[in-house]
Amino acid sequence: MPPGIKIGIGYDVHQFMVERPLVLGGVIIPYHRGLLGHSDADVLLHAIADSLLGAAGLGDIGTHFPNTGGEWKDVPSTKILAQVFTMIVKEGYRIGNVDTVIIAEQPKISPHIPIMKGKISRILMISDGSISIKATTNERMGFIGREEGIAAMATSLIYKDDGSFTSSDK
Repeated sequence: MPPGIKIGIGYDVHQFMVERPLVLGGVIIPYHRGLLGHSDADVLLHAIADSLLGAAGLGDIGTHFPNTGGEWKDVPSTKILAQVFTMIVKEGYRIGNVDTVIIAEQPKISPHIPIMKGKISRILMISDGSISIKATTNERMGFIGREEGIAAMATSLIYKDDGSFTSSDK
């Protein structure tokens, strides 16, 4: 593996609640429940943020965006992801790709994936072809199967932007 390449993994989960919009990938999804959390509880963007922070060796989302203060209360997770992007760029990294999966029984996620990819690609300044968003169920097992919440996982590849890669490496 060429030097300067790093891979990170992220995971997030939030339980459902009523009287709150459901936000996934920075997109409001029509559904009768949203997710409980300090920010907008966007599990997908939180998992991506954690995977990027982990790859860069910068800790986790809770360290940088604690749920103990008012600063991040009800903040759109698009702002959190944008801040994480700024942090990794400051460390000299660029994003190669982001691969994700959303685990939910309901609602149906696939119709919203193109819009999510577009929003995430603009925040991370990568093509939407470098972002994969998949959706699956938990086959009616566990808290997800009982429709108590949604989880997301993400893996990100980042690399040092030091000019050490040739065009054939990119």
